[in-house]
Parts: sequence; C-alpha cells; structure tokens
Amino acid sequence: MFFERPQNGGETAVLVHIDFPEGVNREDVAEFRELVISAGADPVELVTSKRDVPDAKFFIGSGKVEEIHDLVHLHDCELVIFNHSLSPSQERNLERTLKCRVLDRTGLILDIFAQRARTHEGKLQVELAQLQYQSTRLIRGWTHLERQKGGIGMRGPGETQLETDRRLLRERVKNIHARLAKVRAQRQQGRRARQRSSIPTVAIVGYTNAGKSTLFNALTSAEVYAANQLFATLDPTLRRLPVDDIGEVVLADTVGFIRHLPHKLVDAFQATLQEAAEADLLLHVVDCAAAERDGNIAEVESVLAEIDASDVPQLRVYNKIDLLERGEARIDRDEHGQPEAIWLSAVERNGFELLTRAIGELLGKELLDEDILLTPADAKLRAILYGLGAIQREQHEDNGDIRLSVRLQVEDFKRALARADIAESRFLPEIREAWQ
Repeated sequence: MFFERPQNGGETAVLVHIDFPEGVNREDVAEFRELVISAGADPVELVTSKRDVPDAKFFIGSGKVEEIHDLVHLHDCELVIFNHSLSPSQERNLERTLKCRVLDRTGLILDIFAQRARTHEGKLQVELAQLQYQSTRLIRGWTHLERQKGGIGMRGPGETQLETDRRLLRERVKNIHARLAKVRAQRQQGRRARQRSSIPTVAIVGYTNAGKSTLFNALTSAEVYAANQLFATLDPTLRRLPVDDIGEVVLADTVGFIRHLPHKLVDAFQATLQEAAEADLLLHVVDCAAAERDGNIAEVESVLAEIDASDVPQLRVYNKIDLLERGEARIDRDEHGQPEAIWLSAVERNGFELLTRAIGELLGKELLDEDILLTPADAKLRAILYGLGAIQREQHEDNGDIRLSVRLQVEDFKRALARADIAESRFLPEIREAWQ
C-alpha cells in the first residue's frame, strides 16, 4: 500500500547531501542550502554522508534512510530534499519508507523557476519542463492513479486513471510545444528585424546570483527584479544601450545558470537561451568574490556549449569588486590588445565607462571610419548618411565635389549605397578591404 501524497508540500524540510568524490555527482552544499531557502522552505536538519557511488534502491544507505526517517518524525517534516538527481524508482522507494514527500535537486530548481516566472512565455517554459519531469514519476507515485474508471458505460477493462493522466499529460505537452513554437517564431522575427537594422545584440550571461540583473538595470535604467537570491529573475528583457562609436546596441538579460542545470530546463528555455546563442557579443558576468568562482565559470561555459553559443565572442565581466579587499576597476587585454575582461562593481556603478569602451572596441571591428568623395549627383547618398548620423565632417571641393568624413558600421554603409543605387566598387580600396 502506498501513502497518499499531500496536496501541499510542507515548509519544514530535512536536507540530504552526499559527498561523492570529484565527478559528475558532486554538488556544493552551501549552494544547496541557498536553493532550498530560495524555494521558500525552512531547512531544519542537514544529513550528510560519503559514498563512492549512489545506492541503486535508495540513493543513500539503509542506515541513513532510518536516520532521516527519525528526523522527519522528530521535526514533523513533510518534505525531504536531496541535493542530487534521483531516479523515479529511488524517489518512490524513499517516499514509501519515509512516509513523506521527497524532492530531488531537479524538482527543487523547477519549483523555484515556477515561482519566479512572470511572463506568459516564462510560465509556458517552466510548465513544459515540469510536465516532462513528472511524466516519468506518474507510475505508482499516487495511489488514486491506479484506480479503474467506473460509471455507466465505462465498466470493464476500460482506461485506468493512470493511463488517462498519461494521455492528458502528453496532450498538454504537445499543446505547450505548439504555443512555444509561436513564441520562438516571434523572437526570431524580432532578431531578424534587429539584424536588418544592423543593431548589434549583447547578451548578459552568467552563473545565477552573479549580479546580471543589477548590472543590466544600472546600464539601461530598466526595472528588472534583482535580489540577493538564486534565480531572482527568469524572463529575458531587452533594452537599448548607447555605446560610443557604435551607436545603440540591444542588451539582453538572460536566465542565470547553475551547476547541473536540468536538461529539461535547457530544452524548455531554448527560445530564451537563443538570445545568447545568436548574440554578437556575450557579457559573461562573474561574481569575483565567490569562493567557487572558477567552478561557476566552468559551469557557464558548459551550458553555453550545450546551446551552441561557445563560438560567440565573449567579454568576461568580473562583478562585485566592492567585496574584494583591493578591488579596482580595470580592463584586462589579450596579447593582441583586445579587451578580454572587465573588473567592475554594478552596485557602486564603478567601471561602467570601461565596460562600454570595451564593448565599443569589440563590436567596432566592422566600423568604417574613412573619407569618401561624392559628386553633386550623389545627393541621395549624402542625405541617407546624414539621416544615419554618420557624417563627421563635410568639405566642398572647387569642382563641386563633396568630401565627407564618415563613421558608421560597414553593413550600414553597404545598405546606404544600395538605397542610393551606387556600386560599392566606386569607392576607395581601403573601404573595400574593410568590407571583407
């Protein structure tokens, strides 16, 4: 006989963390506690153990299961949370023995995401991830799902409630996929529009709680929710940011990453994460004061590789220098003199000028800064360039020609030539080289 799961999970929780050797199962216990608190639970006990490999039946040893059982009854807890991913069978075996709800790390993160999603798109993405996660946990998890449907005309073998729920779940997943496809198409349309107008996109990525939204708000005067907690904001926000020599760029704030970010979430948030994959530049925000700084950087790089964004040019942004003993804003450059890292404080707005300068340098590789010679017949091109704000200086020659000093993106200049019906080959070899 299986217990009936409570309709509402309890607030008090016993936490379970297994200290595995270095490898894929290793998790950070301090981050685990932060996740639990972020979800709104009250951790009353932490049970730790050391193992080389998980136990096939309970994930932990039978002795630890008895210890957790006693703690659950001592504190009258309704929830046990594991800092690891459990298989459906392990979760069911633990729930049957502990007589309370058991949640693994993936379920915990999904719960936090469900609480934080605000937009229609975000809610759809979280629901999809939750349904995909729960689909493998229907079997024998709830006793009422094993009961036969009854009633007039429905007696006999019929369809069990479990089978009905599976079918309804599949239909709901299919429906959400269709709705997300529309969202994805809308986002793609927006990206194409930005590409046509040659507005570069800069996506902010990084480990959760590294200060991405704080930096985004400070740079753009946006009002994205920012707090000292994991996954404070999920929904992507786009704002324009003026950058010297480049003009405006689109700045995109994206969802934070975490160790072993569930694949179901990566799949569900494809439309959102695509902002990073298709950006012209990534700002990889790092909490430079975090003890696990190097590990967090590696995890972000891992997720970027998973969404095919590892080839996008990247600028490392070391945030929270105000928490360092001798933190100074500065630019680190590579052997070619290109910016590769910025040290700043988003809270104190220290180092922002260096950041926008570095963005301008990295995106300005396609910048055209030349003098061009126009004839009186080229008045249309002159008007287009003035409309783009690209003319720095104008000088009239004795024969009526006009010498213009122009500064704009190469793609913008090529489009201006096309609009004016002028061949690109008319202009200086240096300019043609800049196009290549």
